[in-house]
Amino acid sequence: MKGTVEIELFKSPNNIIITREIHVLNNTSVWFLNGKPATLKTVEEQIADFNIQVDNLCQFLPQDKVGEFTKLSKIELLEATEKSIGSPEMYQFHCELKNFREKERELESLCREKTASLEKMKQRVERYKQDVERYHECKRHVDLIEMLERKRPWVEYENVREQHEEVKQCRNQVKKELKSLREMQAPWTRKIQEAQENLNNLDMKTRDNTAEIRSIFQKCKEKQDALEMKDKQIEEINQAFRMKKDEETNRQKKIHQTQNIIEEWQNELNTMAVCENLQPQIDAVNTELKKLQEEKANIDNDVSDLRAEKNNQEREEKRIIDRLGQLNNIMHMKEENLKMRFRDTHSALMWLRNNKDKFKKQTCEPMMLEINMKDSRHAKYVENHISSNDMRAFVFECQEDMETFLVEVRDHQKLRVNAVCAPAESCAENLPSRPIEELHRYGFYSYLRELFDAPSPVMNYLCNQYRVHDVPVGTQKTRDMIERIIQETNLKHIYTAEERYIIKVSSYTKQTISSNTCLREAQYLTSSVDTEEIGHLENQRQDISNTLKSLDARLTALFERQKLLDHKDNKLRQEKKALLERGNRRRQLESKIGVKYDSLRQLEQDAIDLEKEFQLANVKIKEINKQKAELVTELMHLIKRIIPLKVAKADLACQMTRVTAEKNRLQSEYKAGTVQLRATQQRFHELDNRKQLLYEKCKELMKQAQHICRLGPDQDFPEEFKVAFQTLPNTLEEIDAFLNEEKTRASCFTGLSASVVEEYNKQTQEIQQLTEYLEEKKNELYNYKQNISQVKEKWLNLLKVMIEQINGKFSKFFSSMQCVGEVDLHTENEEEYEKYGIRIRVKFHSSSELHELTPYHHSGGEKTVSTMLYLMALQELNRCPFRVVDEINQGMDPMNERRVFEMVVETACKKRTSQYFLITPKLLQNLTYNDKMTVLFVYNGPFMLGTYEWNIKRFKKRQRRLSSMTES
Repeated sequence: MKGTVEIELFKSPNNIIITREIHVLNNTSVWFLNGKPATLKTVEEQIADFNIQVDNLCQFLPQDKVGEFTKLSKIELLEATEKSIGSPEMYQFHCELKNFREKERELESLCREKTASLEKMKQRVERYKQDVERYHECKRHVDLIEMLERKRPWVEYENVREQHEEVKQCRNQVKKELKSLREMQAPWTRKIQEAQENLNNLDMKTRDNTAEIRSIFQKCKEKQDALEMKDKQIEEINQAFRMKKDEETNRQKKIHQTQNIIEEWQNELNTMAVCENLQPQIDAVNTELKKLQEEKANIDNDVSDLRAEKNNQEREEKRIIDRLGQLNNIMHMKEENLKMRFRDTHSALMWLRNNKDKFKKQTCEPMMLEINMKDSRHAKYVENHISSNDMRAFVFECQEDMETFLVEVRDHQKLRVNAVCAPAESCAENLPSRPIEELHRYGFYSYLRELFDAPSPVMNYLCNQYRVHDVPVGTQKTRDMIERIIQETNLKHIYTAEERYIIKVSSYTKQTISSNTCLREAQYLTSSVDTEEIGHLENQRQDISNTLKSLDARLTALFERQKLLDHKDNKLRQEKKALLERGNRRRQLESKIGVKYDSLRQLEQDAIDLEKEFQLANVKIKEINKQKAELVTELMHLIKRIIPLKVAKADLACQMTRVTAEKNRLQSEYKAGTVQLRATQQRFHELDNRKQLLYEKCKELMKQAQHICRLGPDQDFPEEFKVAFQTLPNTLEEIDAFLNEEKTRASCFTGLSASVVEEYNKQTQEIQQLTEYLEEKKNELYNYKQNISQVKEKWLNLLKVMIEQINGKFSKFFSSMQCVGEVDLHTENEEEYEKYGIRIRVKFHSSSELHELTPYHHSGGEKTVSTMLYLMALQELNRCPFRVVDEINQGMDPMNERRVFEMVVETACKKRTSQYFLITPKLLQNLTYNDKMTVLFVYNGPFMLGTYEWNIKRFKKRQRRLSSMTES
């Protein structure tokens, strides 16, 4: 199977015929030019020669592209107009300007960047130049410091060597003096040694005498301790006797006290009357207490019941509050979803909530907030059935309210929002074409309206606009039976589990046509809020609050009664306690008296014999006194032995004193010569140690000086160092002062190194190269600016002429319709050539202002009229051999459609205009036609004649016969 499309284009001297064969089986096309096979590229080149641009909406505008035409940006509209009616070089100039401008931007950015880099490099080189000079100056100071540091150890070595020679001479002189003094001290040393030996012998005898005296003293102390122990034993015996005496005295006092207590209690018992009968009174109190206990138990039960009921009510209230929080959170989520997707709609919603007093009747928020799904799984059916524009549209009951709202949010706040007006008559309760029970056999389970809840205005609008009350929803079973359902039910819209079916009947063939699309996932209604449930929960919450207040009042009354009963119970218990105490007092006294008699008998049995105890104590004391006499006798013998030892010790002490005095005299005489000897020895040791230290220091300084000057141990001192050292100071103080001064100066040159000079040379060379490169780019930029200036002048001259011509015709067309329309060139920056555009501004009502044509501010009819008049303004300027407009009049009201048609006829039938094709399924009656117009009718339908049965002559003959019959 194949189909053929043939187009003949006018061209002098011979027309061009383009043929396309479409093969259905392999979905391919074959192209022919004047009957000869050709490639698609060749055909496109021929079309381009005629300036035919199929994708340009200014030349070919089908009905479904009207909205797309109004969505064209100003920039896109300019480019489409240039391609359609502009001279060939105009669009080329525009493209060149955009390319030149892009290259100019790149060059300007590059020049700015390189100029900044060059300036930074020059500044850096200038800093390097100063650093180089400072580096050379620093090098001179460093060299001088190095030479001073080389000379210093040699000067220090020479100073230490001279000190070593001086100390060596002094040491030798002191050594001779020390030898002479030692020879003079020898006799005195022998005498002192003899005196020391005598003193040692006397000291040994004294120590022996002292040891014997200490031994006897120890024995005397032991005897004295024994005597003291005997005195303590006597005191303990006397103390024990005194305690027994005190114990007997206390026993007598207790006996007397016990007898007095027994006598007092016996008198009280004798005076106490016979015990009265208190049992009836106690029984009466017990009866009252029992009644109180029963009443308190009843109150406790009532309190427990009320508390349990209160806890139940509080738990229920918490559950309701939690559920309300969940529902409010769902509504907040829906509002956040609206704010994220449609920020302008959300801003309008906030204004509406704050200004509801400005409206006469009920206003509804965007449908996506007002619609609440009974089951979120069904949200996809509702969202696929209702357009996204209506999902975010506000619903009003009054047309005046809607206009007030739109003026505020669209004109004043410049927000892009949608609004609709619910029908005056109620449609929410409309019945479906058939009960849902009749459709159960096809797998349908509900109509779309039953799947959600919405306020009355919203439901009225949806039933009127989308017939949600007559759109059934089915299951997979429905999908499996779809062909049968289409044939048997005559339904217009059908939903299965995952698809949407739209069924139409052709106006020409009366055949049933169905189309199906997959359901997109729900985005707006997945979170639903049940407003009925919220109202029910609020009522329950109020009822529970009232119940809790009643329970609290009843509990307060019970607590007051409970407190009164507790007070009465305490009073009865105190009365019962007093009665019981009165009955028990006599028995208590009798019992106490018996206990005291027992205690008295026990005290009388515990009597002590003091005479016997006194005799036993005297016997023990006599025995101890006998032992004390023996100890005193032994002590006297020891004292007699210690007296001769004391006398001998005193004699030895006198002898040691005489020998010590003799020794001290000899030592004093010896010391006079020893002081000088020791002083001389000390001085000799000091000089010897100092000589050794200076010698070691000399060796160390020699090594250090050779190391600093990089000389070997046997290497001679270089002549160059001698010459350099002659110009330098000769003392350490002067060298150190000079060295500190040079180091201070050198420390001022921080952060310098030999690489500074190398970097300075490198940067200088780079500056030279960058300067040459920058000069080259500036020349290139100047050439681009010259080219832009030339091309811009040519392009703007052509463009302004074209815009003026379009604006003149566009304004004229609008004026003929008692409206206002303008077309102008729009740009924000003259240098931004890619942002130049054509702006269309229109005004359809005298009360409004000129507004830019947009798909949001104007209605469908206004957009269609504006589009048609703009295309007509291009008609006389068009370079394309023909233009096609498909069903452009379908969105217009009759008045505008008639006016626009007359303008099309007037414009398209002028001389030197391109051919104009207007395709439409219908036209108004009594329109104005022109002789230059050709009307082609395309008939189709089940009653259409066959191709070969069509005979225009026969039709005319029949028409003349019918006319004559009518006249007769």
